[in-house]
Amino acid sequence: MEQIIFKAIVGSQSYGTNIATSDIDYKGVYMQNEDDLLTFGYKEQIDVSKDECYYEARRFLQLLQSANPTVLELLYSPADCIIDKKPVFDLIMAYRDKFLTKKCVHSFGGYAIAQIKKAKGLDKKMNWEKERIVRKNPLDFVYVYENGKTILVEKWLENNHLLQEFCGLVSLEHFKDGYALYYDSDKNLGFKGISLENSNNIRLSSIPKNMNALAIVNFNKDGYSKHCKDYNQYQEWLNNRNTQRYVDTTAHEQKIDGKNLMHCRRLLDMAIEIATEKTIKVRRPNAKELLEIRKGNISLEKIIENAEIDIQKLENLFENSDLPNEISLSFVNDLLLEMRYFFKKSL
Repeated sequence: MEQIIFKAIVGSQSYGTNIATSDIDYKGVYMQNEDDLLTFGYKEQIDVSKDECYYEARRFLQLLQSANPTVLELLYSPADCIIDKKPVFDLIMAYRDKFLTKKCVHSFGGYAIAQIKKAKGLDKKMNWEKERIVRKNPLDFVYVYENGKTILVEKWLENNHLLQEFCGLVSLEHFKDGYALYYDSDKNLGFKGISLENSNNIRLSSIPKNMNALAIVNFNKDGYSKHCKDYNQYQEWLNNRNTQRYVDTTAHEQKIDGKNLMHCRRLLDMAIEIATEKTIKVRRPNAKELLEIRKGNISLEKIIENAEIDIQKLENLFENSDLPNEISLSFVNDLLLEMRYFFKKSL
């Protein structure tokens, strides 16, 4: 059996950056009884849904020791976001400031850097070019070699007033994905054409002896396979995308995800506060500014520029702070034992 000893609302609701369509996310901590801990019943984390998860006390303390931003924020949850808190959790809360160490420069700073990379990633599916998300067929990947250049077969056929359904292809030895193209001018040889509209491959035909090839073509099979993979991923993304986030990014047309940059700015501000004020302000005093970033109402390139400057400053801020380098494993171990004994007595 598990018992929840702490539960809080997290994410945008706790930061003060929620909008009308924001979900309500929950995180918390639970403790397992002695039988579960001593057998195969131990579970370090329970994911109730994508919006709700809980950490077993030992896992929670491990994450705190590594300066994980998500769990550190739980210790500083705004009062109006705390749904449940058992007395045993106060044993951790009494030492919450001890978990603020110089490790935070890499955890908070690392998360911030990751958000920049996500925000400006040109390969984000919401920014994919139109031609990349239109379903193509093998014919779009067949090229003719002509006069030292390659030309798309459909263009070549148009230039020569030919129809692809009267073409016949024969594979060439020692020429990967290379084919000889023949044309049935009389339209009576039963050539199969280059490709059917709904096919995923090109077609081969039987060619009469002594017939001369009209051209040498190449089917970029790898390119077509990549296109199919990209297209399927895009369709899956369309079905599962965060509609509001897509609308926001499309509206400001900066091709940068404002929500990623909002998180980047928040993480950097929190890191600076840890180094200079030795605390975490979960409810953000600049929530309105953060929402402006999310909506793209200001230059997102400028936000990135400022963030990259602050990232460079972080190392120096933490180096000159009197925060401990890390919290000792023996302290965390003793704290966990104290919690286990306290919990056992309360049962």
